[in-house]
Amino acid sequence: MEYTRLGTSGLRVSRIALGCMSFGDTSRGFSEWALDDDAAEPVFRQAVELGITFWDTANVYGYGTSEEIVGRAIKKYTSREDVVLATKVFFPMHGGPGGSGLSRKAILEQIDASLTRLGTDYVDLYQIHRFDPQTPIEETMEALHDVVRAGKARYLGASSMWAWQFAEMQHAAELNGWTPFVSMQDQYSLMQREEEREMLPLLEHQGVGSIPWSPLAKGRLTRPWSDQQTRRATTDPLQSRYSGEGDRPIVDAVQRVAEARGVPMAQVALAWVLSNPVVTAPIVGATKPHHLPDAVAALELELTEEEVAALEEPYTVRMPVGY
Repeated sequence: MEYTRLGTSGLRVSRIALGCMSFGDTSRGFSEWALDDDAAEPVFRQAVELGITFWDTANVYGYGTSEEIVGRAIKKYTSREDVVLATKVFFPMHGGPGGSGLSRKAILEQIDASLTRLGTDYVDLYQIHRFDPQTPIEETMEALHDVVRAGKARYLGASSMWAWQFAEMQHAAELNGWTPFVSMQDQYSLMQREEEREMLPLLEHQGVGSIPWSPLAKGRLTRPWSDQQTRRATTDPLQSRYSGEGDRPIVDAVQRVAEARGVPMAQVALAWVLSNPVVTAPIVGATKPHHLPDAVAALELELTEEEVAALEEPYTVRMPVGY
């Protein structure tokens, strides 16, 4: 495993992050493909054995049950001091005024609820899951700063928004002496490269680390185009983002490079994401035994200029999604 700092902060993280949206109680109705404690055990053990110390979850994953499972896993398979623990706030947890969004009430209520579920006094990285147009930026940034000052979070991060929105939030923090964001969890893969236009250059300029979500396009970049049927593909509505026929040339390009190299397609697609110097640690959701080893192996796969060109050539302009 390789380790690096998150952006220009002092936080040391593994270059592969364990995405924990795959864990939860299916009875809550969040997803049909989530793994409970027993099913998730091999994944957590693998993460520890492979040195993946950066674990990312959110309050809304499994409607709180992902955080509960992650909290129990830390106690059972590793120690709190050995994990960089990240969670998020924004999406609805209940219908009350503090159940969603980025108001002061919501942030202060939801951080306490997350800490209770995780069974810890603090998280290393507290992230806003989306931009909240209904709440003044200053209110959000001051509340997040107070979370840090209270010792409930060590660092702050953001996720999926327009570059101008992120810049405004960072500017508010700078003007008022509040804690800025050290990371951006944005969607970035061979199938979604729109962040290269404004967000990634902004992150590089500000010294903010990118921790991309869906670097394998919900698994679409891990198998040939003709192989479309997976359990998640039939139950996860987000899979439809990666089913357009126009994306087939991208998948075919990954397949050709992978076959020529004699490695799984996932390694090639992830190696491409990792090759971007702004990227700190792609977030990999694992549900099968080969997922994490393939991700770690991608760290050692150096693509040639010709291979990179072949992978990038089929891409066409598209609207960003997930904001």
